[in-house]
Amino acid sequence: MTAESVAPPPSGARTENPLTAGPNPVVSGRRTAFQHAMIYVFVATPMVALVAAVPLAWGWGVDWHDLVLLGVFYSIAVLGITVGFHRHFTHKAFKAKPWLRVAMAITGSLAVQGNVLNWVADHRRHHAFSDREGDPHSPWLFGTSPAAVAKGFLHAHMTWFFDRDETNQRRFVPDLLADRAIRRVSRTFGIWVAVSLLLPAVLGGLISWSWAGVVTGFFWGGLVRLAVSNHVTWSINSICHMIGERPFRSRDRSRNFWPLAILSMGESWHNLHHADPTCARHGVLRGQIDISARLIWIFEKLGWAYDVRWPTTRRLEKLRAET
Repeated sequence: MTAESVAPPPSGARTENPLTAGPNPVVSGRRTAFQHAMIYVFVATPMVALVAAVPLAWGWGVDWHDLVLLGVFYSIAVLGITVGFHRHFTHKAFKAKPWLRVAMAITGSLAVQGNVLNWVADHRRHHAFSDREGDPHSPWLFGTSPAAVAKGFLHAHMTWFFDRDETNQRRFVPDLLADRAIRRVSRTFGIWVAVSLLLPAVLGGLISWSWAGVVTGFFWGGLVRLAVSNHVTWSINSICHMIGERPFRSRDRSRNFWPLAILSMGESWHNLHHADPTCARHGVLRGQIDISARLIWIFEKLGWAYDVRWPTTRRLEKLRAET
């Protein structure tokens, strides 16, 4: 998306909030009290489970099927975010068959990071105002002093979720609002949240043939898995705008942070992504593993994805940062 101006008004002009002023504001409406309470529940509960997982694993151990459930549901949901919500729906890095679009909208919803319309609207807004006023989760909105940087990190990582203002969907996702199937997936987000948490419990019970398996499947494959995927995704917003290398030119502070490359399915090659947002591959340099790009490649080979925007040598050379 094209960056939008947020320059201050001329001297003597009436000052208006750049986020809410004008006929097509950045934010429109506020979450209901119930929606806001659910955000606290789905942020706090997995975090408590993650903390509890350490003594539980130390004292009682973890069954193999619980780790399998954690790994499988983590991979499905995170790839639903990285390939579906992010590279396909937000940036249109490739086109997909209608059934695959719906499947990606559903699997991304399993990550419980918001419905597809809200997620994409927030992320397009992030790119439109990256690391400037209007960016919903930049770590650089409060200054550069140690206290401001600490506050910014926490804001970018998670506290931005607790802002009740909602990004204007009519401004940022008119294409998705026009897609009846995607609107239906968005409206049924609660169902996919239930599936995300209850299916690991059901499978855990069936595999172990015990009620204990139901509980541990829910705990490890549901709550702990959500906590891990949440913090990995949030780290792209926080760490990858603060720490790492910048081999490509971008108008913001996006960086590559290699330790997160595998867990984030290639999303932590964040500098190239902000330099060239519609590129289907983020890890473009030698040794940069990008699992999401490989899945898109598989979709393309199967004929499920097409018009994939792969990087070219000429394009990358133009984007190279001056050394």
